[in-house]
Amino acid sequence: MLLNLHIKNLALIDELDIDFFKGLNILTGETGAGKSIIVGSIGIGLGGRFGRDLLRDKDKDGMVELIFSVDNDSIRNKLREIDVEAEDDTVIISRRVTGSRTVNRINDETVSVGKLREVSEILINLHAQHEQQTLLKESKHLDIIDASDQSIPALKEKVRTAFREYKDVKAKIDSLLLDEGERKKRQDFLKFQIDEISEASLKEGEDTQLEDLYRKIKASHDIAEIAGEVHSITGYEMEESAGNLLSRACAKIRELSKYDNSPEADSLMKSLSDVDGILNDFNKDISQYIESVEFEPGLLRETEDRLDKINTIKSKFGKTIADVQDTFESLKKEYEELVGFDEAYIELKENETKLFDELKEVSESLTKQRKKAAKVLSEKISTALESLNFSRIIFYADIKELPEYTENGHDSAVFMISTNVGEKEKPLTSVASGGELSRVMLAIKSVLADADDTPTLVFDEIDVGISGITAQKVAEMMRVLANDHQIISITHLPQIAAAADSHFLIEKSVDSGKTYTGIRHLNEEESIYELARILGGENITESVLSSAREMINAMQKS
Repeated sequence: MLLNLHIKNLALIDELDIDFFKGLNILTGETGAGKSIIVGSIGIGLGGRFGRDLLRDKDKDGMVELIFSVDNDSIRNKLREIDVEAEDDTVIISRRVTGSRTVNRINDETVSVGKLREVSEILINLHAQHEQQTLLKESKHLDIIDASDQSIPALKEKVRTAFREYKDVKAKIDSLLLDEGERKKRQDFLKFQIDEISEASLKEGEDTQLEDLYRKIKASHDIAEIAGEVHSITGYEMEESAGNLLSRACAKIRELSKYDNSPEADSLMKSLSDVDGILNDFNKDISQYIESVEFEPGLLRETEDRLDKINTIKSKFGKTIADVQDTFESLKKEYEELVGFDEAYIELKENETKLFDELKEVSESLTKQRKKAAKVLSEKISTALESLNFSRIIFYADIKELPEYTENGHDSAVFMISTNVGEKEKPLTSVASGGELSRVMLAIKSVLADADDTPTLVFDEIDVGISGITAQKVAEMMRVLANDHQIISITHLPQIAAAADSHFLIEKSVDSGKTYTGIRHLNEEESIYELARILGGENITESVLSSAREMINAMQKS
């Protein structure tokens, strides 16, 4: 529900902070006090037009902020579907005019006005005379019918699935139905690509191995030179080579045995002999290594050519050899489909016919259920409207067949209404006034109270053109609706004001030569006094106060 509305620098408002409550929130005030500004501010917060021309002081920023509490799993899930999270069960929507631009935020994240409206539609339904809301969009009429029958969502899901399967097959057929010449050209091009990849005979990891070999061949001269120098230093060819010197040391230490047969001397001779053996083995190994880095003169060119071939293929068909292999399989599949066009086309057309029949069958089931639901809903709405001073009402949903199937079936719906005897029924949006639309919305909401989970409903001008018993019925219906929804409504009628769970007074004041609009939450006695003002005008007598008190007590007991 809407917890708080904060308005800053807008029209006659310098700054206002309004806390709303559960149940029926009623706003009253004298004509011209600024009631429309409050509702207009809510509309701005929900994505309505917000420009500098609306600001009280054009040199300062203007702001509207709405804080919603979200304690309903269904609403949380709907918000998550559009990537909005109710942090701590709260959603904060703010709009600020700053400089020459309007900044929109949801939970401190900047969003487009389209996103803001999308979120707003989940949290609140504002029905003011100039707001193009649910009843002013014929596209929403079918949604209202669907919401009235619990069996319809499952049927809609079946239709949605059947439609998507049918469209997938249609798309495949369309892709096959190329011009014969175009299909042949495509087939030849695919064959050329397949042959090009096939002739390359690529192997997984081949490019990496060849790149390593190429670097080794390019460096083979330097490698051989370094290894050769090491071989000379550690070998036996030169007098100063380590191997030669070590051999002389071994011969020399063996002379110790003539003079010393101790274990220590024997150990020294053995250790030096081991070193000589290790060096000799090393010398053989490095000699073999030098031979291994000696490459055939043409190998470098062969390696370069092969790498060029592989890289050319990768530049056309994928970043890696694995990617190229995937592309190869995909090209082969498309080629085979084109080669076997006739067979594939016949199979797809048969499947298309089968899926269309399935779509038609489930859509007809959905249409049948919708017409049944629309009849029941129309009767209930007509009954509700009769109690709201539409004594000669004709109301029904005109369901017609669309020229094509959609994922929502093949139905369109328009609410038709006639409010006067002898007047032909016309689409609701073309005949109803703002006040009539508000009462129709109230009737629909009361009928769909259990199915509609929109937390907050705002009604403006709901009491236009009514009085007496009709006003009493409107008030009673609003109280019933307020059991499941938060209701915020402006009224000029005492019968509706008396039904309030929370009563707010909007009033105008003058300070330092400037006019301000303010609002305050009334306590019980203040509410009685305001009701008396509505009943008796400026002449508030004890009798009028008593009548106001009785009216509130009677409504609270109803």
